[in-house]
Amino acid sequence: MKAELVYEGKAKKVYRSKSAKDQLILSYKNDATAFNGKKKASFMGKGRLNNEISARIFPYLHEHRIKSHFIERLNETEQLVYETKIIPLEVVVRNLATGSIVKRLGFEEKTPFNPPLIELFYKNDDLDDPLINDDHALLLTDITYKELNEIKAKALEINTALRELFQSINLELIDFKLEFGRLQDGMIVLSDEVSPDTCRLWDRTTSEKMDKDVFRQGIGDLVEVYEEILQRLEARS
Repeated sequence: MKAELVYEGKAKKVYRSKSAKDQLILSYKNDATAFNGKKKASFMGKGRLNNEISARIFPYLHEHRIKSHFIERLNETEQLVYETKIIPLEVVVRNLATGSIVKRLGFEEKTPFNPPLIELFYKNDDLDDPLINDDHALLLTDITYKELNEIKAKALEINTALRELFQSINLELIDFKLEFGRLQDGMIVLSDEVSPDTCRLWDRTTSEKMDKDVFRQGIGDLVEVYEEILQRLEARS
């Protein structure tokens, strides 16, 4: 079913699908990176966990009328998706202050953002994915002002849906990163992945960190934490 390798990123390999010209196969790797690739490690089973978690979240978002590139789970580490031209923006939605925004702007840790705060980062490894404003986004990408507003509105819809999902498994969604891409007809849809690699999640009872911060900060077993998230999602369905 897989054809040639199209692209290899930090966390996934992307293959052309033999079944349709507009479809790709995402193969999740066991690699973990942090601080824009400055910290690296490999964890046996991480690729399976990210794939399985993401393959449960995308259908949930589809049920909430949020379109994405996801088609189906193929196996433990791979999923079939529609090919999209990725827009080089990382859209970050923050519900509570933690991480880089505390260091950058001096917010007190756990300051709630109501409404949620949206930040844009230019997806460029050579520049360390810098924070940008709306005008920068329009200059650096092919999106229009209307499309940028639609992306922001969609990010807030996704935030509402994901907060409900994670609260149902006793997790609080602190912040998360999204990427969007264009289908062949030009429609912009959610792309990439939604997983503990891209979301900050805290246990609502213990405040324990249940995401890639356990790797960033060296405070826990990444595979054990991701396995717990998957088990909670499986128990919910």
